[in-house]
Amino acid sequence: MSAFSTLPLLPALLESLNTFGFTHQTDIQAQTIQALIDDKSLVGVSETGSGKTLAYVLPMLHKLKTLELNGSPVSKNGHPRGLVLVPGRELGVQVSKVFKSLTHTTRVRVRVALGGSKKKVSRRNVAGAFEVLVATPGRLKQLVASGEVSLDDVRTLVFDEADQMLDPSFLPVAKALLRACPKDVQLVLFSATLSEDMEGVVHGLFRTPPLLIRTRGSQRVVSTLRTVHKQISSHHRYETLVETIAPEPEISTMVFVNTRDQMEKLGKYLKGENIAFTSYRGQMEHQERKANLAQFRKGEVFLLLTTDLGGRGLDIERVERVINVHLPQTMDNYLHRVGRTARAGRSGVVVNLVTQRDRPLIDKLDKRAGRKK
Repeated sequence: MSAFSTLPLLPALLESLNTFGFTHQTDIQAQTIQALIDDKSLVGVSETGSGKTLAYVLPMLHKLKTLELNGSPVSKNGHPRGLVLVPGRELGVQVSKVFKSLTHTTRVRVRVALGGSKKKVSRRNVAGAFEVLVATPGRLKQLVASGEVSLDDVRTLVFDEADQMLDPSFLPVAKALLRACPKDVQLVLFSATLSEDMEGVVHGLFRTPPLLIRTRGSQRVVSTLRTVHKQISSHHRYETLVETIAPEPEISTMVFVNTRDQMEKLGKYLKGENIAFTSYRGQMEHQERKANLAQFRKGEVFLLLTTDLGGRGLDIERVERVINVHLPQTMDNYLHRVGRTARAGRSGVVVNLVTQRDRPLIDKLDKRAGRKK
């Protein structure tokens, strides 16, 4: 593994990395950081938990602080030079924390403008001069339309969770925001998965072909993840879940279903069994979702029931197990779900409750892992 000390980063950034005990780059970092420092546009695809956020945060901070040190500081209000677009509030909060953890010595100013919070909070955040903005597309579109944010000085634009950012619900806004940036903006996309269909959409955003970097672990589960398949009939999902949890009830576990209705039925069953849990889903007030997530993070509750919303962007350090009570229909969603555990080299386990209708997905998964049927 390559050491961070070999990179031409500002001494202040290297000092911050040492403070946090980050000495060596992960695979995706080793393949992208230098290219980003060299101002290349690229697409990076790497498994969840592999360090993608740091891969773009470090070059962006280096680039923007260097501009300031060379006599070109940000002087206009609401004119960021680094922009990170994220699909949801929770990921945005996490990304901003990574930035801010590395700005104590560089003093690069980082602001957020995220959907799910009051608009007046976002307006207050972008009122002054700052270098980096982390935003959701819808909220940023509002601020650009009102003239409170201008993108005409953006030097680097990052799409995080690019596969989700560029699906039909986000794509028109994402393209409009890209058009509002300078033509020579450094465009960077990172994702844990990138389907062949999505590759065409991605390449359509770039003026010239970008670097496409796929790590060896992309489109696969990490080696520290142990996978267990439990063959069941559809009528015995809940009983099998309880049997799975019972031997180790205090292991932090994310339990996935596909729909709100499935979550409500499972929640009712768990209450009947006197099993404590909390929930995380889209049709929920932000404050309730935040409080539930905090309970799980702190270990006050060991089960978090969620849909695919919980499979993206959440970096919860202590998730030791993932259970798919209802398996997703696509491999991409599966990879995002199981990526909540076994992160950053830690071990974890995924338990899949498999019915006959799940066999196509499981066969595809086993083929990728090299397992015989």
